[in-house]
Amino acid sequence: MSASPVAVPAPVTEERATARPTAVVYCEANLGQVDGKTANGLLRHSERYEILSVIDSQRAGLDSGMVLDGEDNRIPVRRDLDDALAGAAKLPDYFIFGIAPASGMLSPAERELVLDAMAHGMSIVNGLHEFLNDDPEFAAASAIHDVTITDIRRPKDKRDLQTFTGRINDVLCPRIAVLGTDCAIGKRTTATLLTQALRSRGLHAVMVGTGQTGLIQGAKYGLALDAVPAQFGAGEVEAAVLEAYDAEDPDVIVIEGQGALSHPAYSSSAFILRGSRPQAIVLQHAPARPSLVDFPMFPLPTPESEIHLLETFAETKVIGMTLNHEGMTDAEVSAAIVLYEANLGLPVTDALTRSPDRLADMAQLAFPELRSKLTIGSR
Repeated sequence: MSASPVAVPAPVTEERATARPTAVVYCEANLGQVDGKTANGLLRHSERYEILSVIDSQRAGLDSGMVLDGEDNRIPVRRDLDDALAGAAKLPDYFIFGIAPASGMLSPAERELVLDAMAHGMSIVNGLHEFLNDDPEFAAASAIHDVTITDIRRPKDKRDLQTFTGRINDVLCPRIAVLGTDCAIGKRTTATLLTQALRSRGLHAVMVGTGQTGLIQGAKYGLALDAVPAQFGAGEVEAAVLEAYDAEDPDVIVIEGQGALSHPAYSSSAFILRGSRPQAIVLQHAPARPSLVDFPMFPLPTPESEIHLLETFAETKVIGMTLNHEGMTDAEVSAAIVLYEANLGLPVTDALTRSPDRLADMAQLAFPELRSKLTIGSR
């Protein structure tokens, strides 16, 4: 039984890349910001969709890659939907809602915009907690305009949800979870880059997604964990890892993290630790972030405190740390890497601005048995 909670097209191989459906991503006033994490992720990596443009009137006319990472990715930022459609060679197949607000709901203006996209003939990809297929107005628009709505976060029927079985102990390959000191801190990006770095060395690495953005990007295995009832959280994570293991016989499984174990508002990290039982953790941290996102009354945990909590809560080991460089210069990132490596006794890197080899090295150092599976030249 598939662990994915929604019916979405199969991930795209390189040979089928030209056949990917096209999409416009909505990210008004949030491109490069915390709440724009779905759009940010899709602009950096998308196996499932060819992203034509992103909507954000505050950055219209810019290249989205320059906004995010200072590198041209040839995906333009458009002023509004009309501007995005005018700049497309033909009608895009999908309109993707790329903002992840804390409310998880559409504003009245956003409702009108999504309905307008449907009226133009575009299908909708919705990553919010609000399920548009359950809304009579959206259901009617879907029928009238002959378009689809994909509610990414919709979980499986409760009769199909799985509780924890203990079969995770049958998974014999290394399991590495990418967790963090806060939500929206870059865990999914680091998990994606770690998986790619391991593959570049000839290892069969598979990523299990646990959030809506990873599923929209094209994760073959996973679920939107924060929409699953608590009783089934650990079991559904376990089921997703087992599905990946049984289908792929991988050398390594990388599990995307959610929230933070120490975070007072979210419990997803606990389900990931219980369900996947990772032998190793890569910790994501933002040195310049003073407090938790959306909770300024709570200071950001230190890496030391989060590592202690993780290793006390679960039978696992933090094998390295990756930095989110928001609010930092490159020189400050370099200095932070040196400082944290000295203080923590762990390898530290910035997954986006430093060599991906440093990510792969973390896994190789933690699991020496992987050396025999590396391609020649990577040993």
